[in-house]
Amino acid sequence: MTPDTSSDLSSKPATGPAAHPSVVPEPTAPTPAPVVPEPAAPAAGSGGPSTGRLIGIDLARGLAVFGMYAAHVGPDPAAGGPLGFVMELARGRSSALFALLAGFTLVLITGRPHPRTGRAGRQAVARMAIRSVVLIALGFALTALDTDVDVILAFYGLTFLAVLPLYRLRARTLALLAAATALVMPQVLYVVRLSIEEGSWADAIIAADPLARVSDTDGFMELLFTGEYPVLTWASFMLAGMAVARLDLTRSTTRTQLAVTGGMLAVLGYGGSWLALRLVPHARATVAAATDGDAAASAWWSDTVGYLVDDTPAAWLLVGAPHSQTTFSILGNTGVALLVVVGCVTAMDRLPRFARLATPVRAVGMTALTAYVLHILAIREFGMEEETGPALVDLLVYLLAAMVLATVWTRFFRRGPLEHALHVSTRPARLIR
Repeated sequence: MTPDTSSDLSSKPATGPAAHPSVVPEPTAPTPAPVVPEPAAPAAGSGGPSTGRLIGIDLARGLAVFGMYAAHVGPDPAAGGPLGFVMELARGRSSALFALLAGFTLVLITGRPHPRTGRAGRQAVARMAIRSVVLIALGFALTALDTDVDVILAFYGLTFLAVLPLYRLRARTLALLAAATALVMPQVLYVVRLSIEEGSWADAIIAADPLARVSDTDGFMELLFTGEYPVLTWASFMLAGMAVARLDLTRSTTRTQLAVTGGMLAVLGYGGSWLALRLVPHARATVAAATDGDAAASAWWSDTVGYLVDDTPAAWLLVGAPHSQTTFSILGNTGVALLVVVGCVTAMDRLPRFARLATPVRAVGMTALTAYVLHILAIREFGMEEETGPALVDLLVYLLAAMVLATVWTRFFRRGPLEHALHVSTRPARLIR
C-alpha cells in the first residue's frame, strides 16, 4: 500500500516538477479529476494544506487502507454471516485497489494529463525511481518485524520500477497492456513457480542476490515470482491505474464508461471462474481435493479456499480467489477497483454533503503511507485477535484512530509524516539537468 509527490497514496494537482500524487502539485494544465478548492496554502514553511485535491481518489485510497485494516485485524471471514461476508470482500480486493491507485499516483508524479518531457520529465522519473527504492527498503524493514501481515510496500516499489518506462503511453495503450498482462502473466507465473518447485536454479539466484542476503528473504525472486504480490501479475493493476489517470474523470460519460467496464470485468472475472469451475468437473474436484472440500464452492471469489498446491494446474488457473494470481482473479479485482474509484469520484462530485462527511476517510487517503505503516507497527506491538468480538473491537479502534489522527494532521500539514519524509528523499532529483 502504498506514497507521493509527497506520498504514493495521496493525490494533489501539481504546480511544479517536485510534485507527488499525495503531496505533489500537478502540471499547470487543467486537472481532469473532480477538484474542490481548499484554503490557500500558507506561506512557505508553515506546512498548511495546498490548494486543489483529487478528493475522490483520496477517498478511494482511504477505503483501500481501511480494507487492509479489515483484512489484517478484522474478524475472520470464516465466522460467516453479513460480517464475515464484508470481511471477505476486503481480502485481496483492497490491496488490488491500492495497487491500481499506485498507477494513478505514478501518472500524477510524471505528468497528468500530459507526460512531462525534457528536464522536468527526467526529474519526475528520477523521483519515481528514488521513491521506489525507498518503498522497497521500507517494505523489507516492516517484513523484518515478523508480523503475520504480508507487507505490500516492497512489491509496490518494484512494480513502480517495472512500469515506469511506460509512463508516456496513452490511456488506450496502457489499458491494452494491462489486459495483455492479465491474460498472459498468470500462466507465465504458474510455469515459473512450477519450475522453481521442481528445480534448483532459483536457489542459486537467491544465493547470489544481495537483496536476499541483506533482507534475509528470497529477495528479488520473492518480489517477482513467489511472494504474495508478485510483480509479474500485479503490474496489471498498476497499468490499469495509469490508464485511468489519463482519462478526464470530470466527464460523466467517461465515468459511466469506466463503471460499465468495471462491472464487465468483475462479471468476467468472478463469473467466468464460477462458470469454469462448474463446466470442468475435474477442476472442481481438484479444488475440493486441494482444500478442505467445502471451500471449493467459494473458490471463484473468496480466499477462504486457501492456497492450492502446485500439482493442481487446472484448479489454479480457473480459481478466481483474490490472491490466487490467476487471470480470473486479476480481471475481477480490477473490475471492483474501477467501480470503487468511479463511485468515489462521482460521490465527491455530486454529493457535497457526503463529501463533507467523508472528510476523515479522505484524510486517511491523503496520509495513506503513514496510516499503513503505523498499523503494521501497532500489530507488531499489540498482536491480532482471533475471536470475532475482540477482533471487531480492534478493527473499530484502528479505523477510529486512523481517522482522528489523519484529520487532525491534515488540518495543519500538507503531507503525512512518512509522506513528507518520502518527498524529502526525492529532492536529489532536482539536480538532474
